[in-house]
Amino acid sequence: MNNVSTRAPVRGTKTSLTLPNILTYARIAAIPVVVGCIFAQSILGGPLALRWVALAVFIAAAITDFLDGYYARIWDQHSAFGRMLDPIADKLLVASCLLMLAADGIIHGWTLWAAIVILCREILVSGLREYLAALRVSVPVTKLAKWKTTVQLVAIGFLLAGDAGDEILPITTQ
Repeated sequence: MNNVSTRAPVRGTKTSLTLPNILTYARIAAIPVVVGCIFAQSILGGPLALRWVALAVFIAAAITDFLDGYYARIWDQHSAFGRMLDPIADKLLVASCLLMLAADGIIHGWTLWAAIVILCREILVSGLREYLAALRVSVPVTKLAKWKTTVQLVAIGFLLAGDAGDEILPITTQ
């Protein structure tokens, strides 16, 4: 007899060790890998292959952003901890990538203002949510916010490829 269960985890689980939360932890754990690869490639002069590693890890982390919410919904594994940690993981990933892109010089001059606006918006929204939570006012995430995050992650992914992407698509170089 095979003892392996093919059923989804128990519905309504409120522990911090659910698959959705583990995916969020993985997104946070991916941040030092992405930052380290970009740092080693751009600042230390490492091989362009490190850009592809950074991009692959970043894409995997971005996919976990979708999957953690999806599994939390279909398996009813919502938790207060998960609701708190998920947007923090998103903001950490975006902020660390934007800072590394600025340090690398990919984001510079006038384009740096876009990164500043993104970071300020993230901090303001977090502060507003914290303030409203103290007043017991719930602010649900809208479809527009989810699309904003998706577009933002795709754009950052293109920027992370940097010179490595230029080698594949030489049409993009001037």
